[in-house]
Amino acid sequence: MSKKVKIGLFGVGHLGKIHLKLLQEIEGFDVIGFYDTDEKIRAEVAEKFGVKPYESAESLVMASEAIDIVAPTTFHYPLAVLAAKKFKHVFIEKPLCTTVSEAKKLVDLVEEARIKAMVGHVERFNPALLSLKGQHIDPLFIEVHRLAQFNPRGTDVSVVLDLMIHDIDIILSLVKGNVRRIHASGVAIVSGTPDIANARIEFDNGCVANLTASRISVKNMRKMRIFQQGAYISLDFLKKKSEVFTIHDQPLLDENFFELELNNKNKKYIQFTTSEPQDINAIKMELELFLASIKNNTPVPVSIHDGLRAMEVSQMIIEKIKKQLLLKEL
Repeated sequence: MSKKVKIGLFGVGHLGKIHLKLLQEIEGFDVIGFYDTDEKIRAEVAEKFGVKPYESAESLVMASEAIDIVAPTTFHYPLAVLAAKKFKHVFIEKPLCTTVSEAKKLVDLVEEARIKAMVGHVERFNPALLSLKGQHIDPLFIEVHRLAQFNPRGTDVSVVLDLMIHDIDIILSLVKGNVRRIHASGVAIVSGTPDIANARIEFDNGCVANLTASRISVKNMRKMRIFQQGAYISLDFLKKKSEVFTIHDQPLLDENFFELELNNKNKKYIQFTTSEPQDINAIKMELELFLASIKNNTPVPVSIHDGLRAMEVSQMIIEKIKKQLLLKEL
């Protein structure tokens, strides 16, 4: 039996408890303990999960080989720095840091330490997106709506870093081009930072992405629509399924197609495929892949550079929103 990786957890709030439970289920991890600044929560979690509570961040890092950071965003940078300086592998929940400046410093430190560092952009492992594996994806236009009912958790940062960053990361992984221009607007309604935001991202290859994120919606919605030459793809991250429509010149040996007659009497044939929702725990999958990268010395699927890039685009959107709000005040 191969040696287990000793891992420590930072933060045992709602998401932290989920991580702790899943880490205990993953055979290759040895969960040695956790740390949380709240003493009462430390005692409750220690009793419920049977895991050792550490009295300081430093002592937990020193006892671990890998660290899972699920603390509030403001703690990501100092905790990740602490781990990297002790050459400990690190998994960091999104967003990577509070600022791009912090993220860049952390990237340099991680590269210098030569450790595995993975960012928890969990929607990368949503079955809806995974179902596109093998599909030719070359978007020309992307439309995204990520709407959530209000929850005080996450309001320490803008809705851009709280929700929209999920889709920013996915879009950056799909589009074969660099960001050329961004337009954005947003409004703070119930918190001190924007609770609803819209951004238009233009890429140098001609692709345009239009994103809307809200954390004050009456219903939840997490949909992405991708338009490209000869295809339309719809992703529903809540239902964990995809629908793909592709256009062909000839009929296919497939029952899931229909004819489309054009004005010039020519015909096109639309093939329709839909994915069946898979019973995949995306958080567990990303933690298992983090473990695999440590054990096999292979690249992590969502790198710290991916996390930085998503942060950079998010920050540009936030700055555009700030300028828009200042102009309204003039």
